[in-house]
Amino acid sequence: MAAYFVMIREQTTDPASLAEYGPRAALAAQGHSLKPLAAYGALDQVEGDDVEAAVILEFPDMTAARAWYESPPYQAAVKLRHTGSKSKAFFVEGVSLGKS
Repeated sequence: MAAYFVMIREQTTDPASLAEYGPRAALAAQGHSLKPLAAYGALDQVEGDDVEAAVILEFPDMTAARAWYESPPYQAAVKLRHTGSKSKAFFVEGVSLGKS
């Protein structure tokens, strides 16, 4: 079953660190089965506190998602996101759409 990584950036705190994060995160994706579904596009926020940006990545399953997130290249990159912003991230498992 597909799994999704969702990251919500609430506030930029260090633009230089955040600028380094993007290219390193892209490199960390190499060799992993992920599909970007949304990445820093225009937001039409309808609820909650303001957010600056959002990313949604699709993975074949939770194991593949965790393998990417826990990989040494991504762990090196994510430190820059943590330094450069206030953000939240989580995994959510998809739903199985059975045939009717």
